[in-house]
Amino acid sequence: MNLRNRKNRIAAEVQTSAMNDIMFFLLLFFLIASTITNPNVIKLSLPKSSTSLSVTKKTVNVSVTKDLKYYVDKKEVKVEDLQNAIAAYKSLATEITIVLYADKTVAIQDLVVVMDAAQKLNIKLVLATEPK
Repeated sequence: MNLRNRKNRIAAEVQTSAMNDIMFFLLLFFLIASTITNPNVIKLSLPKSSTSLSVTKKTVNVSVTKDLKYYVDKKEVKVEDLQNAIAAYKSLATEITIVLYADKTVAIQDLVVVMDAAQKLNIKLVLATEPK
């Protein structure tokens, strides 16, 4: 049996406050670093060519005024020639989007003409609005 007095023993304690600070900073560093890096990016060194075309997404602005005048990129176009005018832009870029600016007094049927032309050409169409 151990008959020594237990009251005279020194209590052993481990101070972990400094380690907690270091772990917090490491956790914070890795969280910030993981948001900056993008693991889905493949870095390639692409070959160069003087004749290659740059494929970009192009937006075509189509405007309809309250007196039913149609404009394709600030050029006035007749309703009958609207699809041909938009098709000319489709030949410039592989993926284009039409941004439709219309006066709020224009009837829906007059906007459907533009929507039909975009649908026939398989082009995405977005209606432009103003924020409140």
